[in-house]
Amino acid sequence: MHDLAARLRGLPTSLGPVRLIGVDGHAGSGKSTFAGRLAAALGGAPVLHLDDIADHERLFAWTDRLLTQVIRPLSRGESASYTPYDWRARTFGPPRPLPPAPVVLIEGVGAGRRELRPHLARLLWMELPRAESWARGRRRDGEEQRDFWDGWVAAERAHFAADPSRPHADLLVVQKREGYEVLPGPQSPPGPDQIVTDSEGSSPV
Repeated sequence: MHDLAARLRGLPTSLGPVRLIGVDGHAGSGKSTFAGRLAAALGGAPVLHLDDIADHERLFAWTDRLLTQVIRPLSRGESASYTPYDWRARTFGPPRPLPPAPVVLIEGVGAGRRELRPHLARLLWMELPRAESWARGRRRDGEEQRDFWDGWVAAERAHFAADPSRPHADLLVVQKREGYEVLPGPQSPPGPDQIVTDSEGSSPV
């Protein structure tokens, strides 16, 4: 993970002083866990979870909110401030700051949507088939969220049919038993050192 973090820190800025890194993939594919570990390898990089930006009424219609509360302030080198959504209380909470750190991670379904791609330094895609991802997500959330998941699956299908992220990914992230394997994505330029394996407790190769 530290090798990948070093590569991301060395990228040119993409949003004001920020290198904005998108982590996209199907719901249940492991985006949050991977983003958390990558943030730690980056020395505590801020992570914006798109679950905090979306809400029950706007599962994917949150672009304007994200641009207003996050993207535009960061582009000016200012600290952003967004109001995270509470999915159980169905209300938005108090403002939460997001500083213009050298690297900021944005993770969630739709992190690679077309309106955001111009602002990203790199787009990473969690390489797990949608059926397996959704099954993992359903097991994680339990019977209580069954009805929500039924609606979510239909909404996610529609979103990626209209605005697919994977074809635009720079890197594909494959979760392995020993860690993560990072492979070149469809948008990655050819090069001799594009394959990176990041393993828990061992050095990347």
